[in-house]
Amino acid sequence: MGMTMTQKILAAHAGLDEVKAGQLIMAKLDLVLGNDVTSPVAINEFNKAGFDSVFDTEKITMVMDHFTPNKDIKAAGQCKQCRDFCGEYKIKNYFDVGDMGIEHALLPEKGLVAPGDCVIGADSHTCTYGALGAFSTGIGSTDMCAGMAKGKTWFKVPSAIKFNITGKLPEYSAAKDVILHIIGLIGVDGALYRSMEFSGEGLKNLTMEDRLCMANMAIEAGAKNGIFAVDEVTLDYIKDKVDREYKVYEADPDAEYEAVYDICLDEIKPTVAFPHLPENARTFDQIGDIKIDQVVIGSCTNGRIEDMRCAAEILKGRRVADNVRCIVIPATQKVYLQAMQEGLLEIFINAGCAVSTPTCGPCLGGHMGILAKGEKAVATTNRNFVGRMGHPESEVYLASPYVAAASAVTGRISQPSELTD
Repeated sequence: MGMTMTQKILAAHAGLDEVKAGQLIMAKLDLVLGNDVTSPVAINEFNKAGFDSVFDTEKITMVMDHFTPNKDIKAAGQCKQCRDFCGEYKIKNYFDVGDMGIEHALLPEKGLVAPGDCVIGADSHTCTYGALGAFSTGIGSTDMCAGMAKGKTWFKVPSAIKFNITGKLPEYSAAKDVILHIIGLIGVDGALYRSMEFSGEGLKNLTMEDRLCMANMAIEAGAKNGIFAVDEVTLDYIKDKVDREYKVYEADPDAEYEAVYDICLDEIKPTVAFPHLPENARTFDQIGDIKIDQVVIGSCTNGRIEDMRCAAEILKGRRVADNVRCIVIPATQKVYLQAMQEGLLEIFINAGCAVSTPTCGPCLGGHMGILAKGEKAVATTNRNFVGRMGHPESEVYLASPYVAAASAVTGRISQPSELTD
């Protein structure tokens, strides 16, 4: 029996000719990632273990993004600990305020991940980099510690689910709608410890931003990782970013999958995930009149330049509804600058939005948009668990930038087709 993309990457990094689902392997790492929340725990364990060096100063990265710019004294202390550690061990890829971004948007932009890489990160949405044809997965801070010191870690080889993508998205439907549709279809544990592998002729109609959004939310279906077949879209994206050798892996024709799903993009409608799970996906024929208090457009899922453009398309010449707060957060400094140069920030500000420096901010209930008791928010983020964005009795509805922007204008959960000039 042949191997999937993920299995081939893991086999190569373990120095094996082949691996099988369920097999335990030790694999070499191409990148170890941490942020301002998870890195301090790893650093503490690193020091406790008595390590006095890292395996490679260019293959470790720390991104200060969750509570930065520092929201309080504890956040400031966490960032200082990371800053000092990276200075002491001469970690090349340390990113802080002014030269940073939300980690899972920043690393692809910086060319730090390439096809065929094996990446771990002390953040569950590290699965984002599967969009580039890499194996990437979230791990705990103690595993991050070991990875920083030794450059390798243990994995149990996952089995896989295949998603055959066909067609092209209709107007005002987005990649966020696709992944919410899929999670609604299979459930939040539908891909538990499996690899979600995306292929098919429809991939050519999904941009890299689309793929990054979808791979990012593989974990919301319980997946070990999400991964996209490498094609011309991938290679065009990395050609001016990745300056090292890499290897493209393809699934064998006889690779074994536990299930195969056919996803026709033509049929995807604007979708909203209701509280308090991403699997609670509904299309607008199932959504009533739900008034909202806040809209958040950003995050590692939907804070890239295409997302900014989608939101600006809807908000241009319109105003955010009374009693609604709309917060726009470009995911990186580059996205912020490009949005400014394209006039998108002017559109947002004229519409009555608040525009933030890059930060995870409200996505995890950090800062820059915490919800009060009873408040409802439409967000382009990736999770809507109880208390995710603030008070345990607040509610978060997940949606695309199109739906989020339209909802900001109407003051209730809406799709762009409901707006009239």
